[in-house]
Amino acid sequence: MYPDLYPSTFRRRLHRFAVECDLDGRTVTAHLPNPGRLWELLLPGRTVLLAPADKPGRALAWTAVAVVRDGATVLLHTTLANRVVEFLIGAGRIPGLEDASVARREATVGDSRLDFILRRGEEEILLEVKSCTLFGNDLAMFPDAVTERGRRHLLNLAAHARPGRRCGVVWLVQWPRARRFLPDYHTDPAFAETFLEMKDRLFYLPVAVSWTEDLRLEDNVRVLPVPWDLLRRESRDRGAYLILCRLDAVRSVEVGSLGRIDFPAGTWCYVGSARKDLSRRIARHLRLRKTLHWHIDYLRATADACTALPIRTADDLEHELARALAKIAEFSIPRFGSSDCTCAGHLFGWRGDPRRDPSFIALLQHFRMDRLPPD
Repeated sequence: MYPDLYPSTFRRRLHRFAVECDLDGRTVTAHLPNPGRLWELLLPGRTVLLAPADKPGRALAWTAVAVVRDGATVLLHTTLANRVVEFLIGAGRIPGLEDASVARREATVGDSRLDFILRRGEEEILLEVKSCTLFGNDLAMFPDAVTERGRRHLLNLAAHARPGRRCGVVWLVQWPRARRFLPDYHTDPAFAETFLEMKDRLFYLPVAVSWTEDLRLEDNVRVLPVPWDLLRRESRDRGAYLILCRLDAVRSVEVGSLGRIDFPAGTWCYVGSARKDLSRRIARHLRLRKTLHWHIDYLRATADACTALPIRTADDLEHELARALAKIAEFSIPRFGSSDCTCAGHLFGWRGDPRRDPSFIALLQHFRMDRLPPD
């Protein structure tokens, strides 16, 4: 796929489409052809495979095309997904599409622009392709960021389905160890809901692929099952959540019954839960204009930035989450947010952003994906 690849060491992400890496003793900036969050992949110290820019005079001389995670090469370049899927269809290597052939690329049907129109005898197949780069140990999920566009794609495809015309999606899962696939209901519950609602009108083919170190596609191509019962059980508006509050400087804050607390600069992570209306609870925490009630409200009022990480589940994880965070955090505030339980506290801090900390990302991955039982 690329004649020349250069291994580099990931340093940081500059913005959605650029990363900074160490290459042969110097720091270079590379184009990142993937707007996803990629928290689980782009961690400091990871090996990123760089390719020279294919156009002379381009602003960035390098392109980040893949990353190595736990010994496996993961393709980052989202626009290559269509080429890979077209190759697999032509080779008859996607189960369920073995006898199909590509009739048109980037075709317009009604008001919809589709990746492919396939033919199989007299049957027409409308196909969308998505690249999946979010996965735990054996579970792949899509998307890793809210995608209203992706949700509309499902609705538009379903509207075109009729006798003699099948419509569906191929997810190119860039993780050879994946064994099952789910929509990421933690991050984008609206997409997950539509995914579930359209399952009888569309076909879904999550296809796990494997790459060599020099980005050659290996032979093992597998369609992953969707554990529907698990999805129905877990993807409801309830569960636990983490609220991340960034303080750019030391803040002295009066926190209700706890009195005045001096918070060091850094990122603070609060653990909470809601048995119902999780989205509403999180929205209230993030809102600035409100009556101060919970301990976190006082910290939120002075934070320079705030974001939420939901963990939607039928299980009660709040206290288990707090205990797990206590083991990896750099500091904590005793009794903060834990007046109604036996936990030492529910607020934990890092000097930097914990989303760049492999231990924090592993914890989030565990509670969102790896702890889930077999369906």
